[in-house]
Amino acid sequence: MKVPIASLPPCVGISHVHSSPAMPVHHFEPKCFLFCIPPRLPQNSSPVFRSSSENHKTTDQHKPAKRVRKTKAASTLPFRKPAPTPLLSSHKPRPRTKLEALDRVVDDLEASNADGLTIDVGIFASVLEACYQLGAFDQGARVHRLIPANLLRRNVGLASKLLRLYASSGRVGDAHEVFDQMSKRDASAFAWNSLISGYAELGQYEDALALYFQMEEEGVEPDRYTFPRVLKACAGIGSIRIGEAVHRHAVRTGFVSDCFVLNSLVDMYAKCGDIVQARKVFDKMQSRDLVSWNTMLTGYIHHGLLVEAVDLFRRMLQDEFRPDSVAISAILTGISSLKLGLQVHGWVVRLGLEWTLSVANSLIVVYSNHGMLDKARWIFDNMAERDVVSWNAIISAHSKLPHALSYFELMEKADVMPDCITFVSLLSTLAHLGLVKAGEELFSRMRDKYGIEPSMEHYACMVNLYGRRGMVDEAYAMIVERMKFEAGPTVWGALLHACCVHGNVEVGEVAAEKLFELEPDNEHNYALLIKIYENAGRLDGVEKMRMMLVERGLELETC
Repeated sequence: MKVPIASLPPCVGISHVHSSPAMPVHHFEPKCFLFCIPPRLPQNSSPVFRSSSENHKTTDQHKPAKRVRKTKAASTLPFRKPAPTPLLSSHKPRPRTKLEALDRVVDDLEASNADGLTIDVGIFASVLEACYQLGAFDQGARVHRLIPANLLRRNVGLASKLLRLYASSGRVGDAHEVFDQMSKRDASAFAWNSLISGYAELGQYEDALALYFQMEEEGVEPDRYTFPRVLKACAGIGSIRIGEAVHRHAVRTGFVSDCFVLNSLVDMYAKCGDIVQARKVFDKMQSRDLVSWNTMLTGYIHHGLLVEAVDLFRRMLQDEFRPDSVAISAILTGISSLKLGLQVHGWVVRLGLEWTLSVANSLIVVYSNHGMLDKARWIFDNMAERDVVSWNAIISAHSKLPHALSYFELMEKADVMPDCITFVSLLSTLAHLGLVKAGEELFSRMRDKYGIEPSMEHYACMVNLYGRRGMVDEAYAMIVERMKFEAGPTVWGALLHACCVHGNVEVGEVAAEKLFELEPDNEHNYALLIKIYENAGRLDGVEKMRMMLVERGLELETC
């Protein structure tokens, strides 16, 4: 028997459904999980609240009524104590967080499903939305297991919410599986946008673009959220040709005046190397927001155009746009002038933004880059809150001093989780200090304790660590025996420099050959090998390198 929502009490919840398994519920609101329903009495039962005289009348009607004396004791009506019910005597503690409350709801849904109750599609949609908002991906997967497969195939909205949940959690394989089972996925761009975004966030830009082209082939109309996600993928692979095609598509579909799309175009052109076109798009914008200014500003800084960045920052102020922490941090970390940095610092002090987390982090970098470590330490010590960027900044500021190791110990005591950047700075510090044993222990600790897999930069630091101590064979073994991927120029360059310093011709030739393949136009690598040959008295090697430089049109530089 279907029970409409209007016929249910206003506070019905899943636990109440459990108490009446004979009445299947086909619709109920997810917001009503409150345990506040008093027990329903049978139709032939008498009211709970009765006076003693009424009880006496119903049981002994043949006896004459007695006069009740008006005493203090008789004026209090003895109520029958109601029996406890499962709803009101639940021993479960109340959830203390939204995530715990959501987990309780999913538990109830699983129990209802086990009892054979039919759960309305609106409940699934609401719970999946809550899972997405709270980042509760495990609970979302549990809800997925409760949804009938045929319902998921025919209900585009429900499938789209599940797909978005998987895509945002990085489980694009599961998201694509849901996508492939959707029967009417061309009805809206929502599912396509979610999947494209999922691939782009994981750095799988080619897959994101392939999905966009498939979207075009199937005739799905894009919306204002489609183009920013696709343009991010274009910027990720640095393809300005595809970016221009997407730009033309946005013009054809009428979204070229949308600020959200235009900001993404500025970002794409800047990251693809066409800063002039990025500025043209920026200048044609009829209305700009803070994202517009920040995107153009970071684009200039990324290309090293500091004069243009400062001019844009001043124009931003003239147009009465108050820069936020993103803009201030970008200009602070990008400028090389201490005088300008001090001016910006004074300006943010007047605005009261000095202790904003990202601004304070940038100020640490500014002062440490100019050797003002006392000022950098003062800012760090007086910060009300610190994140991993704060600790990385202060550790990097002392990368040639033992203080970096002390700050790392404080970082661990503060229960701040280090990241890959932290260990690059620490390994560089140990290399400068010549502490090989400590470097080896830290390298192992990075993987074993913190689960951080070594990157190219970490291996380069280890090669530099061994190389500075003259342990060239150990450095070479680190590359050929322990690296799980092909070494890049930074790793081979560190090894070649060590060979130049310590006169190792054999290993130096191997490192140089690798670098000639990876960086054929880098004169510095040829100069290092020539220096190795000169120190070893290998004049034939020197002449060979000089001829190679002439053939490639390069000029010799000294090492």
